Amino acid sequence: MVAGTATFKLNLSAFPSSMSIFSASSSSSLSLLSMRTFSSKPRFLKIFALSSNDIKVGSSLEVDGAPWRVLEFLHVKPGKGAAFVRTKLKNYITGNTVEKTFRAGSSIDEADVFKETKQFTYKDGSQFVFMDLSTYEEFRLGESEIGDRAKWLKEGMDCNLLLWNGKVIDVELPITLKLTVVDVDPGVKGDTAQGGSKPATLDTGAVVNVPLFVNVGDEILVDSRTGQYMSRA
Repeated sequence: MVAGTATFKLNLSAFPSSMSIFSASSSSSLSLLSMRTFSSKPRFLKIFALSSNDIKVGSSLEVDGAPWRVLEFLHVKPGKGAAFVRTKLKNYITGNTVEKTFRAGSSIDEADVFKETKQFTYKDGSQFVFMDLSTYEEFRLGESEIGDRAKWLKEGMDCNLLLWNGKVIDVELPITLKLTVVDVDPGVKGDTAQGGSKPATLDTGAVVNVPLFVNVGDEILVDSRTGQYMSRA
């Protein structure tokens, strides 16, 4: 933002001579020119390259035009030949894993992947709508992008969206989900957690195995990574 030129006139006679900062030959008016307002600096500095020596588990790399996450790495220094870094990478978009080596000290492009928390608000046809609660900006993802995670999504649930080059490339659900049982065979008096299990339908449509004592209306905790019952809420 650039402001216009501003001119101020000061009456020097209104100041005691001991406070004057102007010489006798100075003009009784002072022009202040080119007062500009500058926008604030970005909140953070993006780094687009790193050395292979800096690779660690969780690093995001851009290889062959795609974003990859480092699952494993090992620095190798053979008796003969140059040192190198052996890695196991997972493609953020496809989920495929590959093994790749890099020369020690070589420069690697860093994938600008970052997370933003968005709230799942509703489903519009085949699209899942997430919203930024501070800006009210909507992010729409299709059924193919959500995949099996759709059975865990519940309106009002906060999720992490992973973005790369301005595009959503993955969705992370909360690890622990609090869901309600809407359909299950009645529990029998005296049933315990060690007495077996039975399938239960939850309010998101997912079906999980629960202990025999669980009944309709019970709130339970489920691990979204495994789809397994954890405990009653």
